[in-house]
Amino acid sequence: MSTENNDILTHTELQSLCEWPTPAIANAIETFDMRSRATGFTNSEIVCRFPELGIKAGYAVTAKMRASIPGEEDPQTVDRDLLIEAMLSQSGPKFLVIQDLDQPSVGSWWGEVNSTRHTALGGVGVITDGGIRDLDEMRGMGFLALSKHVLVSHGYMHLVEVGGAVEVGGMLVRPGDLIVADQHGAIQVPSSIARDVPAAAAQIELKERKTIAFYTDPAYSPGDQLEGKYP
Repeated sequence: MSTENNDILTHTELQSLCEWPTPAIANAIETFDMRSRATGFTNSEIVCRFPELGIKAGYAVTAKMRASIPGEEDPQTVDRDLLIEAMLSQSGPKFLVIQDLDQPSVGSWWGEVNSTRHTALGGVGVITDGGIRDLDEMRGMGFLALSKHVLVSHGYMHLVEVGGAVEVGGMLVRPGDLIVADQHGAIQVPSSIARDVPAAAAQIELKERKTIAFYTDPAYSPGDQLEGKYP
């Protein structure tokens, strides 16, 4: 588990984060000037497959996988029980963050069975640059899935690493990192400011509401902008 992220938020604090979509969280994080505005979130390769499931937050459990060759032929293969052990050792709700070493992906680790198994272990969803399948079943159980691909087969799916740093869709994730995900993508929230992010998002929202109110006011005139009257 990442040392930086041993401070687990309460259920109420996590729910406060989940009141804000990821773009608002990204805006809020920017106000703390802690990292580049071009890092810390997934790129456009990673697509939320079930946007109707809303916003979810969880702590990262990480792994790397491969499906192009049988596991018994891969010297890097590790026991998949290591992933279960990692789930059990991580407190709070959990996001599985899985890097697929096959690019393009040829086999999916995530479907009905694995999603059921990991929901029982406290998982709220998966974020992967690999594939998912069994879409109806995953959607039905409320397991949020962000992926690069949708695939038919599991191929020769096997794990080659559990518990290290992974990069999925341009987002670097370490075990224990706090992740928020929704229809836009996923973002890593630094633990040192996680409790302050909702309030920062609310302040930005107030400013944005003033700007929107200005442009939607029936008395609005484009000429007002030339006179410096806009917010």
